[in-house]
Amino acid sequence: MASVNPLPRSSSAERERLDLLDVALFVRAALLANVSAAGREFGLSAAVASSRIAQLEKLLGARLLHRTTRRISLTQDGEVFMTRAEALLDAAAAARAAVGRGQAEPQGRLRVSMPSSFGRQHVSPAISEFLRRHPGVSVDLRLTDQLVDLVDAGIDVAIRIGVLKDSSLVARRLAVNRRVLCASPRYLAERGTPRHPSDLTQHECMILSDQRDWGFVTPSGTLDVRVSGRLVTDNGEVIRDALLAGFGIALKSTWDVAPYLRRGELVSVLDTYPLAEQVAIWAVYPSRAFVPPKTLAFIEFLAGHFGDPPYWDAADARG
Repeated sequence: MASVNPLPRSSSAERERLDLLDVALFVRAALLANVSAAGREFGLSAAVASSRIAQLEKLLGARLLHRTTRRISLTQDGEVFMTRAEALLDAAAAARAAVGRGQAEPQGRLRVSMPSSFGRQHVSPAISEFLRRHPGVSVDLRLTDQLVDLVDAGIDVAIRIGVLKDSSLVARRLAVNRRVLCASPRYLAERGTPRHPSDLTQHECMILSDQRDWGFVTPSGTLDVRVSGRLVTDNGEVIRDALLAGFGIALKSTWDVAPYLRRGELVSVLDTYPLAEQVAIWAVYPSRAFVPPKTLAFIEFLAGHFGDPPYWDAADARG
């Protein structure tokens, strides 16, 4: 392992003036590659955040960040200080956890992004309870089916469903996302019930966000079926409405259709052929270092609210 160069020398008086807030602000700015985004997390304007980091650099006698119009990056001295700074913050957090209440009470505005339909059905009904538990927190909830850049949009935490592709984000699984192929009894009576995944090519399939390849596990291995249909949409509620109207077959998450399956308004098909791709419901946030208590509190709240297995899949769940 490469050796770590010592920190720039400073007097004892200067060391006493080292502010943990400035250190934490520097760490977040480096991890987010954005001083303004880091400042927002601390309730600071871009100008104040930039000034505090400049003061830290002056105190240490070293330039820590390369700055461009839109992004920042660590200098060589910044890389050295980053390692020590993270250790310093971890030690401070451990010290706080060892005494008193152990963790700061969550405070501040929490900016959250999540898919529209899931948010309306499973988060919106619980938001008031979260706010009652944490009176120091306010929530700015963005319901959108677009994939939001957390750093650029100043989002603290996002809920995402499916397979995660952005490895730069930290993710925690909140719940399994069980999916089924389903249709209405009316459609199956008119068009017949598929017995094998390959039969889907003869059916009216409804497609979410142009995802036309559906994968299945068969005794012969994984089978990908290219489906087709006259309804393609980026909104799952549109597909659910068409299912209930008897229009076709769709691949749906049980968080969206479980009540209709229990009441018999929809019927699952091809249950003996598991879907090849397992997906989940995730909470994602920009970095693991210095995560604000408000973010951790919201993630823990949702995990407890959903349950394991999630309440919509529980055998005694009500439709």
